[in-house]
Amino acid sequence: MDLCAVSINLPLSLLAEMVIFVRVVEVGSFSEAARQLDTSPSAVSRSVARLEKALAIRLLQRTTRKLRLSDAGEEVFKRCREVVGAAQSVMDLSGRYTQEAEGLIRVSVPKAIGRYVVHPHMPEFLRRYPGVDVQLILEDRHVDLIDDNVDLSLRITDQPPPGLVGRQLFLIEHVLCATPAYLAEHGTPRLPEDLRHHSCIYLGETPADARWKFKQGSKSVTVAVQGRYAANHTGVRLDAVLQNIGIGSLPYFTARQALEQGAVVQVLPDWSFIASYHGGVWLLHTPTRYLPPKLRVFIDYLVERLAQEPTLSAWQEKDPRG
Repeated sequence: MDLCAVSINLPLSLLAEMVIFVRVVEVGSFSEAARQLDTSPSAVSRSVARLEKALAIRLLQRTTRKLRLSDAGEEVFKRCREVVGAAQSVMDLSGRYTQEAEGLIRVSVPKAIGRYVVHPHMPEFLRRYPGVDVQLILEDRHVDLIDDNVDLSLRITDQPPPGLVGRQLFLIEHVLCATPAYLAEHGTPRLPEDLRHHSCIYLGETPADARWKFKQGSKSVTVAVQGRYAANHTGVRLDAVLQNIGIGSLPYFTARQALEQGAVVQVLPDWSFIASYHGGVWLLHTPTRYLPPKLRVFIDYLVERLAQEPTLSAWQEKDPRG
C-alpha cells in the first residue's frame, strides 16, 4: 500500500485524528493522552479507530498493559508526526505575523511633508522597531496603493477618498516669513495691503498663487502680490527667504525651525494667511479587518509623534515676537 498516496487523499477532517494518534503514541496510553487533550479515554480510542478505518491499517497492537505500534503503524506515525509538525509550524508562522512587527513598509508622501515632517521621525522609529524597514516614496502625485504596491499614503485631503480609510495626522497651517535683515531694510508690513510694496516669494503654479488671501475675525482681504522669484518647492522658498530675497509664503512645518531659531520672523501675525495648499494630512491605507503589525506600529508611532509637535497657534502664544 502506498501510504503517501493514502495520506495525500485523506480528508482534512482526519487531521484531528492524526493529532490524537500522535499524542497517544508519544505518551504511551489512551488515558494519559485523554488527560492532556482534556477529553475522555473512550473518545481518544474512537479517534484512533476512525484513523485506522480510513487507512484500512491496524496501527496499534493493544494489550492490557501497554500499546505497541504495528509495522505499518510505525510508518504512519512518522508521517502523521510530520503533518502535525507542519500544522504547528503554520500556526507559529501565523502567530509571528499577528504579533511581531517586521517586514518592509512602503510609504508614499508628498515631497515637502516627507522631508520636513516624516523623515525627522524615522531614525527613532527604526531604532524602536528593528524588524521593520521603511521605504519613503516622495511623490506629490496621488499614487494608487494597489498598482504602485504602496502600503500607506499620506495625502492632503478633507476626508479619505472612496476605497481608502485612515487617520488625520495634522492640519496644514501657513505663515508669511521674512528675515529681520529684509524687514529692517524694506520695512515691516502692518496690513495685508502693504505687501503690494514688497518683493513676495510665492508658489507660482497658477495665477491664483499670486493673490494672497487673509482673514482676521469677520474681515477678509485679498492682495495681488508681486516679486521676482517664485518656486513650487517649500524648501526652495524658505531658502529664498533666508537669502533676503523677500517675504515668502510657507507651510508652518517648513518654516518652524527657522522661526524657532530666529532666522526668520512671522509677517502679519495678527492675520490668518489662507493658502491654496491647505487641508488635513491623512495617513491612508486600504480597508482591512486585520492590519499587519508593521503597519499598525508605524501608524501609531506617527500619530503619537506628530501629536506632540507644536502648532502655529501654540508657537505664536509662546513666542514673544508673535
